[in-house]
Amino acid sequence: MTAQQDIVIRTADSEDAAAWDQFVEDHPSATFFHRFRWSRVIEESFGHAPHYLMAARAGRITGILPLVHKTSALFGNALISLPFLSYGGIVAEDEEAASALEDRAIALAEALRVDYLELRNIRPDRRGWTRNDRTYAGFSRDIPADRDAIISSVPGKGRRHALRKSLTGGLAFEVHDDLEDFYGVLSESYRNLGTPIFPKRYFERIIESFAEEFEICVVRGPNGPLATALAFAFRDHVHPYYAGGTAEARDLRANDFLFLSLMCRAREKGYPRFDFGRSKVGTGSYAYKTHWGFEPKPLNYEYRLVRGRKVPDLTPLNPRLSPFVGLWKRLPLSLSRFLGPHIVRHLG
Repeated sequence: MTAQQDIVIRTADSEDAAAWDQFVEDHPSATFFHRFRWSRVIEESFGHAPHYLMAARAGRITGILPLVHKTSALFGNALISLPFLSYGGIVAEDEEAASALEDRAIALAEALRVDYLELRNIRPDRRGWTRNDRTYAGFSRDIPADRDAIISSVPGKGRRHALRKSLTGGLAFEVHDDLEDFYGVLSESYRNLGTPIFPKRYFERIIESFAEEFEICVVRGPNGPLATALAFAFRDHVHPYYAGGTAEARDLRANDFLFLSLMCRAREKGYPRFDFGRSKVGTGSYAYKTHWGFEPKPLNYEYRLVRGRKVPDLTPLNPRLSPFVGLWKRLPLSLSRFLGPHIVRHLG
């Protein structure tokens, strides 16, 4: 009997959550987004069904593949690891477990009659898949020892000047558990970028599920909140996963102040690395992170077409979506907050 024949693949349930998360904690290639609790967050927030596949030998987990079945009349039917999140894909102790998980995922995709199966890998992983490493890049690096060192590490003189200027503008950095300021600022930021905002319940589920790992950070100016981030800590790094600022934030350098404060706070709490998250190539956020001195590293999203004929392009840079983006930027804020949650569940 071969090693692969010894492997049992099954769908994990809530009773497997502790063992699943321990595997994530122990495996160096696993990410915060591989944690089991994301399955409940996504299902309860958007209604998409999770299929969390687990490989085991003799009752011991040897690999995982968290998948979510995203159905959309607008943008197709897909099985993704993981929608709405930056990283995903197979995490396994050996290639036998990885191959068994891949085979089961392909069989599931065919049974569900999806358009495509997507793995959001950080590095190239599976052979024979269609790879897209030109759309998204990740940004991560060590954090210099203190605030002055962080500022000095920024390569551009203009950016360094902006950071120092942000320290003299009367801005205050706060950490609290109130979603109201966070959601208000983030929804305005998303509207200004032409992007539908997530429902508030999504962030409520995140905080409920990961209360000890996430912090809500807000930069407040003379007239109220200007910039915000929902940041989590995992292993050796801090990651501001959702962040944004108002139109006023740019003039007051509030976004610069936010990220500088986050890096300083991470260092003070003993986290030596800062994950600036993913950005689409060619966007303003991509350029902004490179100006901080972060080197972009391509994310290797890999696809297996099932019923679809080509790899999807749901980014705002898609010419077919640009009229929608332009229209969204002009919506009244209240209307964008109402419509956004009904649309964003179809994107992922």
